[in-house]
Amino acid sequence: MAWDVILIGAGHNGLVAANYLAKAGRKVLVLERRNIPGGQLVTESFGEGFSVDALHASAQLRPDIVADLGLRIEASRAGAAYTCLLDGGKRLVIDADPARARAAIAEFSARDAERWPEFVAFMDRAAAFLDATYRTAMPRLPHFALREGLPLAGLLWKLRRLGGRDMFRVVRAMSMSAEEFTGDWFESAALRAAVSALAIHGVTLGPMSAGTGFTLMHNWLNRGGLAHRPIAGGVGTITAALIDALKSRGGEVRTAAEVRNVMIDGQRARGVRLASGEEIAASCVISAADPRHTFLQLVGAAELPPEFVWQAQSIKLRGCVAKVHVEADGRHGLPEGTLALAPSIRYLERAYDAAKYGEISAQPYLEVTTSGNVVSIHFQFAPYALRHVDWEAARAVVEQRAIDTLDAYCPGFKAAVARVHTITPRDLESDYGLSEGDLNHGQLILDQIFFMRPLPGWSKHATPIDGFYLCGGGVHGGGGISGASGRNAAKVLLS
Repeated sequence: MAWDVILIGAGHNGLVAANYLAKAGRKVLVLERRNIPGGQLVTESFGEGFSVDALHASAQLRPDIVADLGLRIEASRAGAAYTCLLDGGKRLVIDADPARARAAIAEFSARDAERWPEFVAFMDRAAAFLDATYRTAMPRLPHFALREGLPLAGLLWKLRRLGGRDMFRVVRAMSMSAEEFTGDWFESAALRAAVSALAIHGVTLGPMSAGTGFTLMHNWLNRGGLAHRPIAGGVGTITAALIDALKSRGGEVRTAAEVRNVMIDGQRARGVRLASGEEIAASCVISAADPRHTFLQLVGAAELPPEFVWQAQSIKLRGCVAKVHVEADGRHGLPEGTLALAPSIRYLERAYDAAKYGEISAQPYLEVTTSGNVVSIHFQFAPYALRHVDWEAARAVVEQRAIDTLDAYCPGFKAAVARVHTITPRDLESDYGLSEGDLNHGQLILDQIFFMRPLPGWSKHATPIDGFYLCGGGVHGGGGISGASGRNAAKVLLS
């Protein structure tokens, strides 16, 4: 069969792009290296009765994507409480109900309780502006045609419509640290730590790092607030919905089909060659893999300009996340919702300090979610590049520190542990195809966002190879689970 488009990677962005293209009448083939599709959006079984959302506790495709593609996705359950575990057995429970949240915050600060509704409203407006930014094609600075600047002008108008006060707040917050940003809003150390924890979730930054104001807004947008909103049946149901929709449009997904390299002739993509040796031709190829792996492995330095290769080699990844999934005997005693072990901003910063020196945090930042008798622990910081030990030996260290640390704040948890499955940054690379274990395909730092993502001058999904595009989380609009990158890439190709 002759394919119009081949997509490399059946993650959510690849499947979103494939659906948009198939909807437009293109013949689309999606190739996935693993035996199961979904990329980071998978619900996996690690033993009988031990099924978990492997990498993400929740996910939300952008509403316009769900509507455009007619996806049948059961709405996320209403956001449960976000509980910050504090020293001395104390807890700050920020409920989805505004009145309950204010009452809980008032126990720490009456002033902060009064400001909380205003803060939530501001964050929602800031997230909406960021969503508009992710919809807007970035110009190829420093040289671009006037027509490329028109969408950017429209974006600036949206920013201006926030009003003078909020416009200033949004622009200023992007470069601020979470410590500074939360200090502008709140006086309670507990509330400031609870919010700062979201700012560093999934990134190798501490709450005192510049730019964590931006990551706070980014994570707030993708999550829809502080707490996770779990999907009935697990995040894998979103993948299933995308695949069903693609098949109904005539597209195809092949698993256990690892792409070895993109076939290039005359500086144009002509198809792909699989690890099995099979060659598949197509008029266009799109990669949903991270940019560094795409350019340096799937394409190869010999096919790219030297300066471009140097830039690709310089993409900062630096994964720092491990996942510890625990099957309990039914007595784990943890409340529903999202638990953040973030006693203070100083605690979070010290956890990050360990990563600077290639060490696993002795007192880690944890974010915990439950599903029946399964407890999923998001562990930071566990740097991909360890200095004094390899990850085979360090796996047990992460498991022990995750369980012991949580037990110290939730006594009795350790006694309920029956089985454990740990995913290290090395596993994220080898099993899930995430270079250096980076969930975002490239750190969300100030010099790797907007028109500088994935590389300066290459933010519009195209590459130096004709007929070859990027659609993964490493391009503008990406990072986290939203599908924006896949949607944007498809629209660029179709235009």
